[in-house]
Amino acid sequence: MSAGMSLISSRHRRFPHWRQDLTASLVVFLVALPLCVGVAVASGVPAELGLVTGIVGGLVTGFLPGSSLQVSGPAAGLTVLVFGAVDQYGLPALGVIVLATGLAQLVMGALKLGRWFRAISLSVVEGMLAGIGLVLIAGQLYSAAGLQAPASGIDKLTGLPGAAADALGSTGALTSLALGAGTVAVMVLWKRLPGRAQTVPGALAAVGLATAVTAAFGLSVATVEVSGLLEVIQPPGADAFGELANVGLLGTIVAFTLIASAESLFSAAAVDRLHSGPRTQYDKELMAQGAGNTVCGVLGALPMTAVIVRSSANVAAGARTKASRVLHGVWLLLFAALLPSVLGLIPLPALAGILVHAGWKLIPFRSILPLWRDHRGEALILVVTAVSIVAVNMFEGVLIGLALSVVKTAWEASHLRLEIVDKGAGPVQAHLTGNATFLRLPKILEGLEALPQDRPVELDLSGLHHLDHACRTALENWAERHSATGTDPVKVTEPEKAGV
Repeated sequence: MSAGMSLISSRHRRFPHWRQDLTASLVVFLVALPLCVGVAVASGVPAELGLVTGIVGGLVTGFLPGSSLQVSGPAAGLTVLVFGAVDQYGLPALGVIVLATGLAQLVMGALKLGRWFRAISLSVVEGMLAGIGLVLIAGQLYSAAGLQAPASGIDKLTGLPGAAADALGSTGALTSLALGAGTVAVMVLWKRLPGRAQTVPGALAAVGLATAVTAAFGLSVATVEVSGLLEVIQPPGADAFGELANVGLLGTIVAFTLIASAESLFSAAAVDRLHSGPRTQYDKELMAQGAGNTVCGVLGALPMTAVIVRSSANVAAGARTKASRVLHGVWLLLFAALLPSVLGLIPLPALAGILVHAGWKLIPFRSILPLWRDHRGEALILVVTAVSIVAVNMFEGVLIGLALSVVKTAWEASHLRLEIVDKGAGPVQAHLTGNATFLRLPKILEGLEALPQDRPVELDLSGLHHLDHACRTALENWAERHSATGTDPVKVTEPEKAGV
């Protein structure tokens, strides 16, 4: 008896939080399962590939240092981009794209670039997620009705009225749509149930109920196609690597890398606010994501990111160490290996409903109006980024948002004030304070050229923090022109700080 007690005590010392981590891992597994399958189906790839990415997120990324409680797997935020890549380049090329993404993340982490992703404007990231959410919702509404969705984001939105008309004329489409709507309703109402009922994740409950209803009433709706775990794992071949000569595919890799890295590191910052444990080491977390995506690429699976839904569920369930996220990968592996036929029972409209709900949560409805009231420039960046993603595509939409953010920052950094003091007699005094850059040249010259031509001018530049070459040259040219009218030469007081 004493030997047994000693063994239990030894295990407790080595794994002091094993009970909490075990419970949390089961919760995360139940949250991740329907999302892994749903993201895969919405991405246009076999459902099992979503489970493969979830397994790698647990067993590979879960073991590595970086963020101790963050959980990785296939993300709804990359669904639109993955679908477009598979549609354009084919499923074999997806492995190459994900592999290259992983290697790029490893290099960026090794170069300690992870922390710089925190410098990306939050409005760009929220605009990116909002644009993804809009396209995701529009696309999944077609899937919920059993209809074929158009390819582009703008066509998905503009085609919705016609799709609604087609659905109203089809009993099968209405049945499918009702099942999808019921799934969304269950997920929304599930949060209002007593606490004990909520131990079962809403997404799993919604899919389970939809599956049961489909079987009980013999509903004629599409279900998940099952191929088997080993059958869908297809490492990219030589032909797929030949696609790297395609400039468009290289742009897709850049988009995957930027978006997956930014989403993961922003998720890490959010998760850090949910617990009091060790803080995220951003460069190591970026390398952990890179290692996971490298393995996913070799297996031909979906790309992974850290996912805030699974991560917050992990923290809320009481996880204390990385063991919970590793164990969730073990449960996904056991499910995929032992119960793959269960996937074939899941109706596609239910998965569409889950992703409509996920897409809705990507749109920051609550923050847009306060942002517009307090920071209209940031609100404009958010909206333009979202609209650009819908109207053009993911990569170019994000680039437009980043460019607009840089322009806004440069404009604000060039804040300048021109103050004119005219006492009626003697020289006119002009004081420039702030940052004089080429962006403010029109304002500077407009104010100076409005000064009386027949009066001497004293130009005081001592209050400038920065004076770029373009402004200095323009001010010198203006001083020469003003002095050429026969008045006293312009007296210039240089900036006090050297090097401006």
